[in-house]
Amino acid sequence: MVELKQVLSLKQTLQLVMTPQLQQAIKLLQLSRLELSETINAEMLENPVLEEEVEPDAADLPAASAEDRLRQAAERVKERTEKIERVEEVKGADGLNDIDWEQVLENYSSYTPAVGPRDRSSDDQPPMEAMTSKTPTLVDHLMWQLRLAPLSEREMDIGAQIIMNLNSDGYFVADDEDRLAGREAIQVVAQSSETSPEEVERVLQVIQTFDPVGVAARNLRESLLIQARHLGIENGLVYAIIESHLGLLERKNFAAIARELKVSKDQVVQAVQMISRLEPRPGRMYTDERPYYITPDIYVYKLGDEYVIVLNEDGLPKLRISSYYQKALRAATNGDETQNYIQDKLRSAMWLIRSIHQRQRTIYRVTESIVKFQREFFDKGVAYLKPMVLKDVADDLGLHESTVSRVTTNKYVHTPQGIFELKYFFNTGLRRSDGGEDVASESVKEMIRHIVAGEDPQKPLSDREIVDLLKEKGIHIARRTVAKYRELLGILPSSKRKKMF
Repeated sequence: MVELKQVLSLKQTLQLVMTPQLQQAIKLLQLSRLELSETINAEMLENPVLEEEVEPDAADLPAASAEDRLRQAAERVKERTEKIERVEEVKGADGLNDIDWEQVLENYSSYTPAVGPRDRSSDDQPPMEAMTSKTPTLVDHLMWQLRLAPLSEREMDIGAQIIMNLNSDGYFVADDEDRLAGREAIQVVAQSSETSPEEVERVLQVIQTFDPVGVAARNLRESLLIQARHLGIENGLVYAIIESHLGLLERKNFAAIARELKVSKDQVVQAVQMISRLEPRPGRMYTDERPYYITPDIYVYKLGDEYVIVLNEDGLPKLRISSYYQKALRAATNGDETQNYIQDKLRSAMWLIRSIHQRQRTIYRVTESIVKFQREFFDKGVAYLKPMVLKDVADDLGLHESTVSRVTTNKYVHTPQGIFELKYFFNTGLRRSDGGEDVASESVKEMIRHIVAGEDPQKPLSDREIVDLLKEKGIHIARRTVAKYRELLGILPSSKRKKMF
């Protein structure tokens, strides 16, 4: 029988431990500018040692041309990137009383926002109405009309239930997943309001007279018929096509519609033109979706033959160490609770400021490397984008690929060619048959976009024909790849791009 013993032994192992400070630096690196601003404000509330330095009024600053301000901003960014290393000597809590606070403030708090957003014309800013006005929802708009309708209190309750069961497009579906429409939707409301389906139908017909025209319909056909009646065309070719031939209309089979209704194809085309002016999604203008505004994190300007990179620090608090707590630390007795508290908060504040500067420095360097690799894109446009992977920039800067990935996540750059996410510049390449440089996948997408934009709308190009046109440019690509890129660009297949008028 084996005897079991408990033995205490010492063993040395080497393992990587991620300190809280390193975790904070990594977290800040992948934050967007808005998220960084929120994090800084939260830290200022939590740490009394941190305070915001008020910037001087722009009117008090000496006048300078826009070009001079851009150059000065670029120089300030470069100077700040060199200051990070100066604070490496500040280590440990024991030496905090001996810190040269003026030097610390200079290194950590010289966080003056560079030019860029503030120097732009007010015409470039979103209108005030977009930031302050509240667009009424479809439910709000319909409930307001319901209260004005000549209905009893019971009918008002039924009407409210109908309105609450409309989807975002304005259709009466009575189900979150749009599965229940028509008779089923009527039954659902009838059961919940303890009334008859006939009464629900009567109230529904009242709501179908509300604005927007076509709302509360149970399907596309009913919505279009309501709109047609509203325009006074209850009879005739338009009404007949909507009522009986929507399937053929969707497939653009105008010849079949003409045969079924015994009219000429030209008459069908004229009727279809009128139908195309109707709204298939009556609730569209009241959708809850809001515009998604993008504020660039970096601005890249061209001055002469060089590009100047300016970080957008507009709205970011300029942090500094509170002079009050500096004095309190000097006055505190060694080892007492007050000194320990202030030292802990100072250490946390210094790490935060250093992490912010490190973040800005890394973003600047990564952007600088991207501009170097993609110079032709910045000069000429998307068609000249080169294949590039994270490893290219990582090797160029001596960084890890994961660091480059974090830096380029949720960061946008304003360029002479438009606003792009930093990740946009990293894409795979396709080999050219003529032996030239590989072509970036985004460049091929742009070529496809231009080819489709220039096609004959009555004879749209098929995917195979697009493949042949690309082959003439020295780019060999499979038809299924063209189809994939076309779908990513939101371009319909040729059968649905054909225009008859």
